[in-house]
Amino acid sequence: MPTMHSLIFKKSNKPYCGLAILPVLLLINTLLLQGICSAEVPRLSGDPYLWLEDIQGKKALDWVKEQNAVSTKELEAVPGFEKMRERLLSILNSKDHIPMIMKRGKYYYNFWRDDKNERGLWRRTTLEEYKKAEPVWEVLIDLDKLAADEKENWVWHGASFLEPDYDLALVSLSRGGTDADVVREYDVKSKAFVKDGFTVPEAKSTVNWRDRNTLYVATDFGPASMTKSGYPRIVKEWKRGTKLADAKLVYEGKVDDMAVSAEVSHDHGKTYEFLSRQTTFFSDEMFLRKDDKWVPIEKQPDAQFGTMLGDYAYIRPRTDWKIGDKTYKAGSLLIEKFDNYMKGDRNFTVLFEPTERKSLYGVSETKNYLILSESDNVRTHAYVLRNKDGKWERTAIAAPELAEVGIYGVDPDESDDFFMTIEDLLTPSSFYIGNANAPSEKEKLKSEPSFFKSDNLVVEQFEVKSKDGTRVPYFQVSPKGMKLDGNNPTVLYGYGGFEISMKPNYRATEGSAWLEQGGVWVLANIRGGGEFGPQWHESARKENRQRAYDDFSAVAKDLIARKVCTPQHLGAEGRSNGGLLMGVMLTKYPELFGAIHCGSPLLDMQRYNKLLAGASWVDEYGDPDKPDEWQYISKYSPYQNITKEKKYPPILITTSTLDDRVHPGHARKMVALLKDHGQDVLYYENTEGGHGAAANKKQSAFMSALAFSFFWEKLKK
Repeated sequence: MPTMHSLIFKKSNKPYCGLAILPVLLLINTLLLQGICSAEVPRLSGDPYLWLEDIQGKKALDWVKEQNAVSTKELEAVPGFEKMRERLLSILNSKDHIPMIMKRGKYYYNFWRDDKNERGLWRRTTLEEYKKAEPVWEVLIDLDKLAADEKENWVWHGASFLEPDYDLALVSLSRGGTDADVVREYDVKSKAFVKDGFTVPEAKSTVNWRDRNTLYVATDFGPASMTKSGYPRIVKEWKRGTKLADAKLVYEGKVDDMAVSAEVSHDHGKTYEFLSRQTTFFSDEMFLRKDDKWVPIEKQPDAQFGTMLGDYAYIRPRTDWKIGDKTYKAGSLLIEKFDNYMKGDRNFTVLFEPTERKSLYGVSETKNYLILSESDNVRTHAYVLRNKDGKWERTAIAAPELAEVGIYGVDPDESDDFFMTIEDLLTPSSFYIGNANAPSEKEKLKSEPSFFKSDNLVVEQFEVKSKDGTRVPYFQVSPKGMKLDGNNPTVLYGYGGFEISMKPNYRATEGSAWLEQGGVWVLANIRGGGEFGPQWHESARKENRQRAYDDFSAVAKDLIARKVCTPQHLGAEGRSNGGLLMGVMLTKYPELFGAIHCGSPLLDMQRYNKLLAGASWVDEYGDPDKPDEWQYISKYSPYQNITKEKKYPPILITTSTLDDRVHPGHARKMVALLKDHGQDVLYYENTEGGHGAAANKKQSAFMSALAFSFFWEKLKK
């Protein structure tokens, strides 16, 4: 389950991971127990399993241990479990994985984990050294040693550098993998934490450099400093040598806001200071610091705004934007000179305009070029753009037709070089460096070997009409010459939310544990995601959420109609928002599936807004405390739609005790209710790992082995 995400992949101090992690706070017990009944809409009059929401309560944890023991005993006994677990762990720990790098100053940084470095190494090298088969790395932080010395189970959360010197960094460390972390100042020259340097105590914070001696800090400053969503609503300016408690107030949002934060953008020699008051998940108000005043930036609330190439402002509207007699489509990319924009000019240049099946995946930049990643029917293509004599010239970057492409500028302030990854569902990733002046001439830096046998596999893209006639694409990976007799064990994967796209990337885990053994794996590109831009997402938001479930069930029905499988041999898998999808498949479409794996899920949609970060997602799902919105939420909320009369397919539900984003109570309560109804349900709760449900690769391998052993046991021919 995400917090926020941005389409614009500009140079950032934080490693890009697709989702920007924001703080999450557990609401006080009185709020957890609050419920508003309405005569107009059916409500849950009493919940006998509320005690399972006590995350660290002894009674709840004893119950978890009992469930874990039952599940591990059954699944570890599945033939081949241990061999699969060992194989997956060897793949995850393989030294043949590409060590991805980010340039900061003159060095190239990487975070690396393997069998000898369970928690990982933060390290750096030069590009010349990196090009060697066996680069020499300079280790900055050995996280295993640090954890042992400090007696903490540290999990790496990234490093944010001071620009433009890159000699200091803010290192974020999490205890056990939670979103909450400790932020500590680190000197990369002396390779040590700065004595008496900046330290922000454990919280779900947003901390950014303003200058060498000043930070913008949004964190838990004590009572009333957080929003109802559990995010900081206060930003302060903290000077070196002073106490955090004495930091100067910069901005104070409202308790009903989602979050506030402030950051500094260093862009091609220009420096901009921005403040964001995020009113909902998909909308915000932005301010520019000018002459020590915060000047409002005029834009649509749901539009993304930032800078490019130093002199330009970009706008990406999420809904159609009408200015005068001109309407700009949702999902477009618009630019205007920054200073002119702030003066009120709206003479936009449209760098990208979406079509029904074409959307913008991301934007990066080099010193003189913009790099656009575009999706055409869920297949990525990349282009470089340069302004020449007032016109933007566009050149394609050569890549295989069906490949998934990732691309970003190496150092936008210094060069026109870019890094590029190329992969697909059967082809492992290769890593290149190129230059925007000659974008088709790339040098391969690294490549991964195949982690599973794929010679006998084929990738196909199909399309099915959903209930309302909308065409929904999906990718199918299956054995060549597969018999369409309905007997093929098949796993269908989906997400469908928050404008997050499901891309056809190389998947070593699914390949080795499922495909190589003869299974079929399917990736559904259902509405709610971002595969076709913000409108694809918008069409399944709030009162339209059912469309995502119509889409996924339509893909399942198509697989059955094409005789790839029968319901007996069809499994479904999803995590986080995809876990909610699985809960709906279980309760509303039980006849379609032979087994379901539901990971880190939202399931109790009547109380989701009262549990951990749930209130921040009201903009996605709707507010269950409003009778008219609960009216449509109640129709699909899995926890409220379980009945004694129905027979549900076998389900494995997994989560983490330390998931401080999606409350583990969702999973726990669902399991308890299903078990009381005599249903076939297994449950495993990892004791650490945060929302990812695993704090290290050993745990990841174990969790994956549980899931695929479950599928093999339930879906076998």
